[in-house]
Amino acid sequence: MPYFTGKGDKGYTIVDKKKFSKDDIYFEILGELDEFNSLLGFLKNLIKDKKIKKEILLVQNDIFIIQANISWFIYPKFKKPEIKKERIEEIENKIKEIEKRKKPPKHFVIPGSNLESGILDYLRAKARSLERKMVSFSKKKKINENLLKYLNRLSSYFFALARLKSKNDRKPWY
Repeated sequence: MPYFTGKGDKGYTIVDKKKFSKDDIYFEILGELDEFNSLLGFLKNLIKDKKIKKEILLVQNDIFIIQANISWFIYPKFKKPEIKKERIEEIENKIKEIEKRKKPPKHFVIPGSNLESGILDYLRAKARSLERKMVSFSKKKKINENLLKYLNRLSSYFFALARLKSKNDRKPWY
């Protein structure tokens, strides 16, 4: 497949012989998921902790599953993969592990005490944005409820990771 075809220059794309506007909600969410996954890739190469690198790769695969679920509405010729309840529980358990190591702050935290925590905070905010878009989408199309639960936990997970990687969260200022 070439890098470009020029067929979408007028703001439309063709999927399975159907014409869609490029600002359709499907492509908006798919683009947001792609942006999030790209940011995950950036973080994965920046962070030094090998355990967290592995976790980020798992999250990247989960994001592909969510993208496949959204793509299914445009191209329903394949079986949708699932975000299973067990995967959500894994994320919850990881958050609990972090809470044992570093208690959650009791005050507002200004993001970015260092590069790693700053990017993790950005991922948290991006996960919240994705969650809001998915909630909006779910009002129009029936989606698996685990997708929303997963995105909700994901933002909490990145908040916890950011606190773990931060150098100074004891004060609400730096």
